[in-house]
Amino acid sequence: MALEVGLGAAFANARTIVTMKHVGLNVAADPLFTSAYTGVVGALIVVSADDPGMSSSQNEQDNRRYAVAAGLPAIEPSDSQEAYDFFFAAVEISERWKIPVLYRMTTRVCHSKSIVVARSADSTAVARGAAPPPAPHFEHDIAGRVMIPANARPAHRRLRAKLAEIAAWGEECALNRVEPGDRSLGIITSGISYMHAAEAGPGACFLKIGLVNPLPIERARAFAASVERCVVVEEGDPVITDSLRAAGIPVESKAEMYRFGELDVARVRRILARDVTPEPAPLRGKPPELCPACPYHTVYGTLAKHDCIVAGDIGCYTLGVLPPYRAMDSCVAMGASIGVGLGLRHVLPPAQARRVVSVIGDSTFVHSGITGLVEMAYNPPPTGHVVLVLDNGTTAMTGQQEHPATGRTLDHGPTNKLSIEGIASAIGIGSVTVIDPYADPEGFERVLLERLAASELSVIVARRPCILAAADIRRWEQQAAELRARASAQAAFDLPLDER
Repeated sequence: MALEVGLGAAFANARTIVTMKHVGLNVAADPLFTSAYTGVVGALIVVSADDPGMSSSQNEQDNRRYAVAAGLPAIEPSDSQEAYDFFFAAVEISERWKIPVLYRMTTRVCHSKSIVVARSADSTAVARGAAPPPAPHFEHDIAGRVMIPANARPAHRRLRAKLAEIAAWGEECALNRVEPGDRSLGIITSGISYMHAAEAGPGACFLKIGLVNPLPIERARAFAASVERCVVVEEGDPVITDSLRAAGIPVESKAEMYRFGELDVARVRRILARDVTPEPAPLRGKPPELCPACPYHTVYGTLAKHDCIVAGDIGCYTLGVLPPYRAMDSCVAMGASIGVGLGLRHVLPPAQARRVVSVIGDSTFVHSGITGLVEMAYNPPPTGHVVLVLDNGTTAMTGQQEHPATGRTLDHGPTNKLSIEGIASAIGIGSVTVIDPYADPEGFERVLLERLAASELSVIVARRPCILAAADIRRWEQQAAELRARASAQAAFDLPLDER
């Protein structure tokens, strides 16, 4: 949805940025691919925050692959200053070629801090993209934006022509630069890998790539020919390596063992030394755990006690997979718990099927669980199904952001509030229960067992505010109540005297 809203704004000549983690781009892939055909009028920058090493993700995908597959230019900065500077270049590319730009960040760049020199408004170095944006307006372009086959075929050709122009521009652009050094070793690199390689191979020649798609193939060819040994150092998949080798450029790549996890200076030194001996085992850290006062303890204690088969989801409640509960049997993608649970219910023998529960959080439910509930009502399993929505009133795992079911906007101001139980009832779920599992653990256990035993569709909303956000939630709700009271008083004051 975020990308679709951003695309609509970009159709109206507005400059737009859409941000997400790498797995979020999987959800947005459908509009992403077609947006390469439709193009944009205003700049559209799609920020993908990739997570090499899976600090907090369910997979380790490299979203440079998306840029290649979708046919979009991709930019990758190496540090905080480049994250700032390259963004202006991304806007310039997007507006010049009327195309969305993928802006790939990675864990270490996102978590780093350094002094950033801002550009002054009158600086001659200000990129074209830094100019004041034009006023949004809309012009019809049916052939360019309505992607029926007759329009999509020429759009594909236009896209490839744009990419060819960008590739030619990229051969000389400042995003890609050669740093001279000892010609016995040349390193081609991008992103945070450049920082590690610069320390691991001081004195080497470097081709630092900022525009990672399309790659500066001819510049790389000339660079590789100018050095005795040419090594590609990149974090994640061998995207640059594969492309250069496909173009007939002889480069070395890292061994397969370095494809996993983040790179650092020590690992890059090993890559340059062709060291494939086993790496030292990482230090064991303290595993995450549910907060001591988290209401989910009661939930997972009950699920484990009754040996439920739990189709899990992504959020704080994912920690229910860890000891002492170990009460989660799958976690695939955001919102997948309902679909996975339905699949289990449809095929398992009745005795096992009646133990299946789909567990999902309030934020995740709003994000991508509603469609699963629609499928549940439309195609119910013979034994029915139980969906357990853990509603703690926030998006706790990623920083306590608001969502449509909190009734507050991202700045915590009041807005329309989606009712989870209302949605369930409107979809056609006959049994909907709201309960506080922390205040009434026996009642929660009783309701869960009743719903598991019944051959009907059930939604249980286990509602209690997150212990970390409860005080803030009370304050924000009090502020909202005061705003409503003032608005009501002002409305009454504005009435004519005879109507007050």
